[in-house]
Amino acid sequence: MLDSDSEELAQAMLTAARSVVRTCMQIRSVESVLVITDPKFAEVGRALYEASAEVTERILLMMMPASLREGSEPPNQVADLMRRQDVILIATQFSLTHTRARANASREGARIASMPGIDALTFANGGMTADYNALQKEISGTNKLLRRRREVVITSEAGTNLTFTTGGRWILEDNGICNRPGVITNLPAGKIFVLPKEGTAHGRIVIDGSWQGKLVDEPISILIEKGQIVDIVGGDVADQINSKIEATKTGLRQSKAALVGTFAEFGFGMNPRAKLSGNYLEDLVYRGGAYFGFGNNLALGGTASVPLNLRGVARKLSVQLEDVDLLVEGKVTLKVK
Repeated sequence: MLDSDSEELAQAMLTAARSVVRTCMQIRSVESVLVITDPKFAEVGRALYEASAEVTERILLMMMPASLREGSEPPNQVADLMRRQDVILIATQFSLTHTRARANASREGARIASMPGIDALTFANGGMTADYNALQKEISGTNKLLRRRREVVITSEAGTNLTFTTGGRWILEDNGICNRPGVITNLPAGKIFVLPKEGTAHGRIVIDGSWQGKLVDEPISILIEKGQIVDIVGGDVADQINSKIEATKTGLRQSKAALVGTFAEFGFGMNPRAKLSGNYLEDLVYRGGAYFGFGNNLALGGTASVPLNLRGVARKLSVQLEDVDLLVEGKVTLKVK
């Protein structure tokens, strides 16, 4: 028999799962649904299964091998099932987003929600519990403020002082609503982001929140010149980043190696229920935080085709887009000055 705390957690997880099924994915009774999970995140997978079963009888739950690692393809029988679904919900330790199996399922029209690394407590109490209809409305409503403005200035008391020009439109689709065939979303969702125009970024970024989903003990200082990393300091984590960048350059031709340290992406969180917790996806969307991406930027229309993608989150930034304050000391404002 479950104790009261366990029962409360299970109910909170089911409530969050119903939001995924009914609001984010808008699953219908005639649709086939596949829930993919693994032993570590089976509680989340089970909640998604139960919430889906309330809507459709065409529901399957697949348990992935515990030995699966980042970037590994799922077993063939799972990949085959993925191609034949209307909706796929993935709650696993490692992401399946960049696998051939996921790409094939998307081409066949499956809409997919991926929730890598979301544990039971985060699922039940964090960004998954946001009002995603309201979040979609708020994010889409920023389009008028963001369009046609290009020059960005970012500062913080921690030492960030960076300028860059945007290289394309701001992306306003990361709002948690995934209701069209072939669409894929990460959950929890709720961020606005943009591609910096290559070669335009200059200044210093201080990462004092998290790096790659782990809270930082010591701030990481990253110097950017002409859109490229030229120096990283900040204890053991900085040493690890430097080593990873150098290792990635090994074997690449000189022109491509020069792009490994590209400042690839900038965004800020809009999800009022998310927290800075050391969970990779949750950290990127927590309201008032901002993140910086480095390495590959092809997905946003850039030219840095390199085998590296790193992200760090900073706290209490002030972000100005020409005459618009996007954030002021970590508070979302989105107001014309």
